[in-house]
Amino acid sequence: MTDIISSDIDPRTFRDVLGCYPTGVSVITSALQGVRLGLVVGSFTSISLDPPLVGFFPGKGSRSWPLIEQSGRFCVNVLAGHQIDICKHFASKIDDKFADLTHGQSPSGLPIIDEAVAWIDCRIERVQEIGDHYLVVGAVEAMSGSDLHQPLVFLRGAYRDIAA
Repeated sequence: MTDIISSDIDPRTFRDVLGCYPTGVSVITSALQGVRLGLVVGSFTSISLDPPLVGFFPGKGSRSWPLIEQSGRFCVNVLAGHQIDICKHFASKIDDKFADLTHGQSPSGLPIIDEAVAWIDCRIERVQEIGDHYLVVGAVEAMSGSDLHQPLVFLRGAYRDIAA
């Protein structure tokens, strides 16, 4: 292991070191004027129990995030280990990410991806610019989870099904 102590951290080293820690993979869904929206994040996290708040960090270059922000709502879909293809689909630049994708709806009418490990329906509480990302804080209004599948994780530069 190489120790690096410096204020000038190389971006590749930063990614490699932080890649030693697994992150969950989620699809953030929303809808604006009847158009369904979605983006993949590896940065979803719990923030507070009281009040119930969650957060994620979309990149400033995201095409989907500004539309989700306009909607004022989002639904976190925690992907299952076998949903790598769905992850790649939502990470692509295609226009209709919901074409040929079966999904349900949250209580607020947002898409819930079938077989997701969990979903969390939120109202955007606040957004803060942080570095090359935004911190999006959501007030949780409804949620559900299942133990039928293990979650999909991203570790050392690759998606992994922890059940495998």
